[in-house]
Amino acid sequence: MAEGWTRFLKGDIIEVYSAGVEIHGLNLDAVAVMAESGVDISLHQSKHINAFVLADLDAVITVCGHAHETCPYFPPTCDVIHAGFDDAPKMAAKLAEQGADREAQLDCFRRVRDDIRKFVEKLPENLKRLGEQSDG
Repeated sequence: MAEGWTRFLKGDIIEVYSAGVEIHGLNLDAVAVMAESGVDISLHQSKHINAFVLADLDAVITVCGHAHETCPYFPPTCDVIHAGFDDAPKMAAKLAEQGADREAQLDCFRRVRDDIRKFVEKLPENLKRLGEQSDG
């Protein structure tokens, strides 16, 4: 969702790549809720972060705790910044176990989608602020 929003809202000023520390494939619920907002991520692909270790990146933004804790080493010229968001698939799965209906599960994705949009709307300014917080 972060890649989709960044391409949609900031594609003219930010070149964005999306990757994870594990490859899970495209989440169809994420695709559905992004489509509700007019953003098509149906052709996005799950990529592993190792594919970008040698890339010339200005910043790596981790969006979940697991990625933040296990993100591989990047050159010192690359800022690694954490902007945590709730894990929508985990939240939806927990609700499903409790018997919640499909709409309640999708609402987890909608909330995270909207949180990510708010973050992306403030890029690249957010990067400086978050970088300063992680420095000290």
